[in-house]
Amino acid sequence: MAKLYTNENFDYAVVEILRELQHDILTTLEAGNANQSIPDEEVLAFAHAQGRIVVTFNYQDFKKLHRFFPIHSGIIICTEDKDIGALALRIHHALENAEDNLENQLVRINRPNPGSTKP
Repeated sequence: MAKLYTNENFDYAVVEILRELQHDILTTLEAGNANQSIPDEEVLAFAHAQGRIVVTFNYQDFKKLHRFFPIHSGIIICTEDKDIGALALRIHHALENAEDNLENQLVRINRPNPGSTKP
């Protein structure tokens, strides 16, 4: 499965579900990079050096980084969702559909509109 790197703002409960789905995830805390105010471009560079896809809720900054630093291992930007199981499954399905190869790509994982039946 995919090698992922979650930045500080990402929900750890989603990380746990993605691990159950066999994804290899390194968190900012586990990497020793938490609470250091590391600039987002350094987060992206660290993940790329590790061959990991960044997973974040920081939509605006990473969308810009993708434009300015187009060479990376992949970026998944998510809208926050209180239904962590559904969010984890949307990420998982996006990775499956991409066959775990998101090199130099930006993928958006959006929370469904109210009343939507999609996971």
